[in-house]
Amino acid sequence: MNKAELIQALSEHYDGSKTEAAKALDAVVKTITYKTAAGEKVSITGFGVFEKVHRSARMVRNPRTGERKRAKATAVPRFRAGSDLKAYVSGAKKVPRTTAKKAATGNPAASKTAVTARKTVAKAPAKKAAPAKKTTANR
Repeated sequence: MNKAELIQALSEHYDGSKTEAAKALDAVVKTITYKTAAGEKVSITGFGVFEKVHRSARMVRNPRTGERKRAKATAVPRFRAGSDLKAYVSGAKKVPRTTAKKAATGNPAASKTAVTARKTVAKAPAKKAAPAKKTTANR
């Protein structure tokens, strides 16, 4: 899912208004970005934690040439998934059906995609073709 698809999905919570959904998404992303860059920890209960982590200077190796170089100390963003997100992704918790139904009924293209996705999952894997028989030429 890219940003445009996420805005489309969020617009259903804003009575179909894509502009309101885009504003909300931009506000959340900017807030998380700016607060994390400032060194604050942004924690969303059940979803995860965004934080700034210091990475110390170290020796690195170019895999192509084998040359060893010194990498400077830097700060990098880190995301740690929360317990609810982990449970949904692992399958320990089931994603509520009401959200999937709303997404499928709100947009005709989305419902067509959902039907197509269900069909592709239901198909059996294709069988491997038998190797071709070798023939010898009569001379």
